[in-house]
Amino acid sequence: MELIHRNLAIGIHDALQETFFEKNKYADKVIERLLKAHRKWGSQDRAVVSEIFYNIIRWKKRLEYYMGEGVKPTNIYKLIMAYLLWSKTNYKKFEEFDGIKIADILTKLKKNTVPTKAIEHSIPEWLAETLEKELGPGWEKEMHALNEQAPTVLRANSLKTTPKELISDLSDEGVVAYTVRNYPDAVQLEEKKNVFLTTAFKEGLFEVQDASSQKIGYFLDVKEGQRVVDACAGAGGKTLHLAALMGNKGQIVALDIFEWKLAELKRRAKRAGAHNIETRMISDNKVIKRLHDKVDRLLIDAPCSGLGVLKRNPDSKWKIDQDFIDRIKKEQQQILQDYSKMLKVGGKMVYATCSILPSENNLQVEEFLKSNPGYKMVKDDKVMPSQGYDGFYMALIERVS
Repeated sequence: MELIHRNLAIGIHDALQETFFEKNKYADKVIERLLKAHRKWGSQDRAVVSEIFYNIIRWKKRLEYYMGEGVKPTNIYKLIMAYLLWSKTNYKKFEEFDGIKIADILTKLKKNTVPTKAIEHSIPEWLAETLEKELGPGWEKEMHALNEQAPTVLRANSLKTTPKELISDLSDEGVVAYTVRNYPDAVQLEEKKNVFLTTAFKEGLFEVQDASSQKIGYFLDVKEGQRVVDACAGAGGKTLHLAALMGNKGQIVALDIFEWKLAELKRRAKRAGAHNIETRMISDNKVIKRLHDKVDRLLIDAPCSGLGVLKRNPDSKWKIDQDFIDRIKKEQQQILQDYSKMLKVGGKMVYATCSILPSENNLQVEEFLKSNPGYKMVKDDKVMPSQGYDGFYMALIERVS
């Protein structure tokens, strides 16, 4: 890895500025736009830009310590320099680096120590406290895993192909992949590639979906012919998996509060050949009330802190705070109370989050069950980031009366 082209350094600078200092700008979309705007960059250049960009976001707090100051719109080149020196990346001395006191950064690097755990793992102080309080001594192992780069995992679309056939099709297009033990539909890439350009993608043979996320569809235990609701469907990654598991038989009602997400879901469903999905926007409570006591299976993939997916969304740790987590916990409980009424007696639901905090997970389920004696826990499962994929929680709950 080396940074020897000035236009790449400028691109990284501008993308960091946008991510850190502009409202509602998320790293994945920022980098996507940057790479689209520079179509002439080769695959090697794109890889350099993406890797340095994401690593700087990931390690921002640690790099600020090496810089001796917090990052501001005016010192982003200093932040880039701190990263290049720390990661021992070969670089050229562009004029943008003029005036940066490299010796000061090197002095701190030579000490090879940092003053706090929050700086070591590059997270806000409040988050280090929250993780330690909720996870105990194991929090550092999880934080270590969350600072690694996420692997690219695909879900073979069983409506059209099998993992083995998909691996063969991808191989014909120069993409090396392999199956993942204990994940029936998962195919993992040997190295990062833009799989959206492949014919296999255009033909709807797969979706990009982390292995942990693929567990949730199976956990819901759907059957052909059932009426299933995905209550927080978003752009529909899990909805499409449910459609495949149901062999396109039965009905899936995909709900969300955002129309644009449901429009994206429709596009994806068409490509995947999933015909049993109906989308409905939650514009008011009536949408939920109409489904009361009518549903065999319910998926609540609840809004959450996203702390289980920092591998792929490292910028979110700089965008949330404790107030946000407290607010989201109230929302989770409200959603559980309101949406659970859609289940028929004998029906089952999964409450899932991509968080690793017990207060968003099993404690929420315990609170719900305490005030709703007509429901019982069947089983739950937590997947921690140290197991290699995203952190997730899922609880299977049955309505018994």
